[in-house]
Amino acid sequence: MSEEPSELSDPSDPSEPAKVAEPSGAAEPSGASTAAEPSADRPPTPQQPSPAAASPAAATQTAAATPAAASPVAAASVAAPPRLQAPPPRQAPHPGGPWQPPVKRPSATARLRPAAPPPAPPAVLAAVLATAVLSALLLGDGLGVNLLIVAVPAALAAAFAAREAGRRLRPWTATWAVGGLALLAVPALRDAGWPTFLAVVSAFALGSLALHGSRSWPGVLIGSVGLLDSIGPGVRWGWRGVRERADGSRGRWATGIRTTAVALGLLVVFGTLFASADAAFADLLGRLIPDVSIVDGPWRTFLFLVGLVGALAAARTAAAPVRWDGLTVKPGKPRARMEWALPLIVLNLLFAAFITLQLVVLLGGYEKVREATGLDHAQYARQGFWQLLWATLLTLLVIALALRWAPRGSARDRTLVRAVLGTLCVLTLVVVASALRRMDLYVDEYGLTRLRISVAAMELWLGTVFVLILAAGVFGARFLPRAIAVSAAGAVLAFGLISPDAVVAEQNVRRFEDRGSIDLDYLRDLSADAVPALDRLPEPQRSCALRTVQRELRGSDSPWYATSWGEARAAEILRERPVSVDRGTCYGLGTDGVREGEREGEQGGYERDRDEYDPY
Repeated sequence: MSEEPSELSDPSDPSEPAKVAEPSGAAEPSGASTAAEPSADRPPTPQQPSPAAASPAAATQTAAATPAAASPVAAASVAAPPRLQAPPPRQAPHPGGPWQPPVKRPSATARLRPAAPPPAPPAVLAAVLATAVLSALLLGDGLGVNLLIVAVPAALAAAFAAREAGRRLRPWTATWAVGGLALLAVPALRDAGWPTFLAVVSAFALGSLALHGSRSWPGVLIGSVGLLDSIGPGVRWGWRGVRERADGSRGRWATGIRTTAVALGLLVVFGTLFASADAAFADLLGRLIPDVSIVDGPWRTFLFLVGLVGALAAARTAAAPVRWDGLTVKPGKPRARMEWALPLIVLNLLFAAFITLQLVVLLGGYEKVREATGLDHAQYARQGFWQLLWATLLTLLVIALALRWAPRGSARDRTLVRAVLGTLCVLTLVVVASALRRMDLYVDEYGLTRLRISVAAMELWLGTVFVLILAAGVFGARFLPRAIAVSAAGAVLAFGLISPDAVVAEQNVRRFEDRGSIDLDYLRDLSADAVPALDRLPEPQRSCALRTVQRELRGSDSPWYATSWGEARAAEILRERPVSVDRGTCYGLGTDGVREGEREGEQGGYERDRDEYDPY
């Protein structure tokens, strides 16, 4: 045998079979010499194995030379040494097994996300810090030009991050960015809260589109709110940039902190001296410097964090935007021509029949309508406007679904689609015109309100959308998603710039001049934007309509950056011509200049004398 002694198993190994006891005079296996055994009267001495004896060849020769020296049992145990069995192969963990951790699979948007950008550079961190500080100082007292001031360093942080990442400014990116900044001018110009809210939300959407650069339908829809997806990654990205800059430039950080502290100290000392020396300078300084107190600490801290996180999210998105354009919507299965076109042709015929009747009414058929329905033209207009508005919205849904399943196999199919859907769009534009005409009749009878001007503006924008769809059918639909987004932002901007409260007041003043009736209870709830129009009313109607606005303006201590231009103009008008009638006089006109729910003592038994009014 050629087995070495070192390859034998340990006798204590339970896997090895038990050996039979050997006689005392039995020779050692593997050809061990008897001279190596210690005698009884001397201690054993360690023997160094010779190279010859340690080799397999020497062991084989020794075993062959002394065959009689080994007992049969020993020979048998040496001849068949037990083999070490390899452990069974480890089974791979079964995904989703009851004792295995869940397998982490990539998210559905993993392929849309680019690699993480390098840590934030110093210019980005400085712009982000400026945004956070300005947010804490300026946004706590209301909305005005302060939103535009805060947006400037945030936009600079995004521009620095995009330049560091190698992104170039494209025309559509510039369009979104300029549009977003223009929308932030609405809070600086108008006092009314509802157009301000629409403008701020639209500015956020355009800013997000500017950072993502989306162009498809999924990209435009998701990209308008995609900035929210970068909040967490933006904070981590900014923290990595701070740690890297702090580790590499501790001395420069200390120098910057000392310089800033010295500059602030000098401003405080000399500013206090100059303010105490001149009252006019003290007044100017008091108007420019935000009024920050310890009581406002939690609120200011929250605004600081909002500005910090928002600016970091914008800069992180500019450096590595998620490519939402990668999301695709599979087109539906094309239908046969007759199966697809027949329902739409029937719908076109129904639209044509309705429009024919509308033309008859618009050309002087109200007497026939009154004889058939018993409604005057104002009631007839009110009854149909909301239905026509819903018909316009549902037509957009029909066109979207029709395009999804439209036949597109040949040029004849494409011509059929353009003809059928183009006809439907043209007929819908006539329905939009009819709805607007109904609203005009309705306003002449009952007056203009915020709700009426809002739905009329929405109907006008829907008409613009149908015009864009017609243009896409002629010139191609490549720019249609972005064109509709631009039209929506433009509608919100125009709606805010025309000052809807001022338009409502202007129309009701003209109606009072023509008919001698006015709803002062409604007009007194308008914002300061309506003061220039209401100032034309004669007394006592003027004072009764402006009592609430004057009281609010006098009780307001908003700083310059949280005061809109409309509010400042109204305050100047009321300063020159203050309200001159008392509450008792206004009671006789149906209003006391107090907002709804604030009248004390008289509300329960007082019935207001007002002209016919319809809240819708």
